[in-house]
Amino acid sequence: MPEGHSIHRLARQFGDVFAGERLAVSSPQGRFAGGAALLDGRVLEAARAHGKQLFLRFEGGLSLHVHLGLYGAWDFGGDATFAGASSIGAPRRVGEREVPASSGGAASSAADDGGALAYAGPPAPVGAVRVRLASDHGWADLRGAAVCAVVTQPEVDAVLARLGPDPLAAHDGGPGSRPGAAGGGEQFARLLTRRRTPVGRLLMDQGVVAGIGNVYRAELLFRARLDPALPGTHVGHGRAVALWEDAVVALGHGVRDGRIVTTDPALWPGGPDELPAPDHAHYVYKRHGQACRVCGEDVRLAAEAGRKLYWCPQCQRG
Repeated sequence: MPEGHSIHRLARQFGDVFAGERLAVSSPQGRFAGGAALLDGRVLEAARAHGKQLFLRFEGGLSLHVHLGLYGAWDFGGDATFAGASSIGAPRRVGEREVPASSGGAASSAADDGGALAYAGPPAPVGAVRVRLASDHGWADLRGAAVCAVVTQPEVDAVLARLGPDPLAAHDGGPGSRPGAAGGGEQFARLLTRRRTPVGRLLMDQGVVAGIGNVYRAELLFRARLDPALPGTHVGHGRAVALWEDAVVALGHGVRDGRIVTTDPALWPGGPDELPAPDHAHYVYKRHGQACRVCGEDVRLAAEAGRKLYWCPQCQRG
């Protein structure tokens, strides 16, 4: 499932290419025809991400609420002014890195001699496109989302009220979520340390912290040297705040880089100026049976609430 950094990159891309534009909204698949009709012809005012939830706010007080789930993804395309990634979504489809934009726009075509072809509008829909958004300069297609609904602002507020703080609010200029500041970190520490649930499960609870998925869960716990089985009540306020601050940094790097890389740059084969290949991007995630990069102990794998949990039993004792 795409983690919080991908959804924030989606919100940023929607803001860059569609904000202020009057959009044609349709449902080529037909399953969202009613919702598309409510939004068709409205101006997109803003895009917002909170954790794994995306909200596209249209004029008139309506928003398109999307949760990609395991299989959802957005595809983008357009003319030379329509810049950005061509696809952001489910790892099973495009991996933890986005498909990069071609030169001259997210899906602009080029003639064999290198000259750009004129943009002729969105292509014919391919597959089960739940929603298509289109402006004069580009388009976005949504497939496979777990949640796709038109909601009012009170309904948006109700969704947000159920979620924990988002570490990436710091990178969006959100109040109270700067590393070391009161606000998001204090709220996270309070929610985490009052429960006896294992910390490895709490980090996946979107009501405790929004946006962390299986990859960041494993990597943040390793970086904090925390035993995933440690009850939240035993983590302590100071360690909980430190865990939050590291989440702010790690997810912020994901927004910047468009993929999850959590290892120290000193371990990157190409040096600190070249992001590593996936084999060198993580400390423990999907490395079960391999030697820990720090101590040499075999990385372990266990099932935790239906998800795979990776950790080093030597480094993560506390």
